[in-house]
Amino acid sequence: MLKIHNSLSRKKEQFSPIEPGKVRMYVCGMTVYDYCHLGHARVMVVFDMVARWLRASAYDVTYVRNITDIDDKIIKRAQENGESIRTLTDRFIAAMHEDADALGVLRPDHEPRATEFVEPMQKLIGNLVHNGLAYKAGNDDMCYAVRKFEGYGKLSGKSVDELRAGERVEVAGGKHDPLDFVLWKHARPEEPDEVKWASPWGPGRPGWHIECSAMSSELLGNHFDIHGGGADLQFPHHENEIAQSEGAHQCSFVNYWMHNGFVRVDDEKMSKSLGNFFTIRDVLKEYAPEVVRFFILRAHYRSPLNYSDAHLVDARNALSRLYTALRNVPSVDLPEIDWSAPMAARFKLALDDDFNTAEALAVLFDLANEVNRSQSAESAGQLKALGKVLGLLEQEPQAFLQAGTEGGEDDSAAIEARIAARIAAKKAKNFVEADRIRAELLADGIALEDSPQGTIWRRA
Repeated sequence: MLKIHNSLSRKKEQFSPIEPGKVRMYVCGMTVYDYCHLGHARVMVVFDMVARWLRASAYDVTYVRNITDIDDKIIKRAQENGESIRTLTDRFIAAMHEDADALGVLRPDHEPRATEFVEPMQKLIGNLVHNGLAYKAGNDDMCYAVRKFEGYGKLSGKSVDELRAGERVEVAGGKHDPLDFVLWKHARPEEPDEVKWASPWGPGRPGWHIECSAMSSELLGNHFDIHGGGADLQFPHHENEIAQSEGAHQCSFVNYWMHNGFVRVDDEKMSKSLGNFFTIRDVLKEYAPEVVRFFILRAHYRSPLNYSDAHLVDARNALSRLYTALRNVPSVDLPEIDWSAPMAARFKLALDDDFNTAEALAVLFDLANEVNRSQSAESAGQLKALGKVLGLLEQEPQAFLQAGTEGGEDDSAAIEARIAARIAAKKAKNFVEADRIRAELLADGIALEDSPQGTIWRRA
């Protein structure tokens, strides 16, 4: 049985969907004013893996991942560029899709844009006003009265007084309390007309938190199974979503909260201020997309993910070992998985334990060792089928092993010629020359492996 670590209870819980056989899952997506970075890559790959495993476990999954296409940063960037907000957001949504497709991330079932759901957001705010949880602040913004919601702080594990500690005494914008947050931003004169909507509280635009509450309830209902996102969203964004949704609908919001860990760069948190900020596109210039996906899945989703060139090179070499095992067995079919088979059962046990991809990948390496020993087409097929569950091992092995990883021109013909010269030297019993060619190739980053089927090569 699947167990999920629930951020709300802070423990693993047996998963039981609200509706038997069906799962409704919402994940906070990207704010589209720039190219996606490694933190976004982790969110996309992790919850793609979660959706894949739920479907492999015979659940009917409805997966929603939103797009925030209205935000202070978006407005500022569009004004700096001298372009419309729609032009800016369309461009970066297209770039996001390119990055996600490269990483093998399947499209969610629904990908709502915030600007398409303003009316449901206003309806939700109206419910909060009716329930006595929202008010108009001194600057005409509509705000949420945090202290009037009894459960505030249950996701972060802090009381309102603990959260209030350390706040500045003054209250900006005429809010009743520093913890109160904006539901509807009153229109500012300097803002373009395209970010101003008519509302019962005057022209303006939605606050960030209300977007996800409205989009999730419209597409999944007021109460659904799984809500996910990065650990940085747990507070205040997800805490505020709970307050809004439960305050408006007077029912439970989400049963299981999932948060993936931070991305670190050489053991420091990735940030623009530290100069260690990498976009997905930066990384894909140096490493194959499947290598990056493998690198992300190699760590448990709740653990910190430490990015470094050494770790990416190690991931590339490890993935090459799996492809090499498949390359050694010709005509590998993709069988239907028998989950009662020992290796498949271990794989399933790992993913059912809070999506433990690190243990699941260990099973793939054990299978690869078995394939190398036995040259069994059945074991190779199982390796390929289990890899596909994680979105891995779907390329032709030789194509992956021979592909360049740094964007250079394909020098396969020259490599094959040197290998042919080594084979000729071995046939002539000139082992000194054969060893020299092998060492020369290795110095150039090409590792050779001799097998009964012949010599294969991969980039070391």
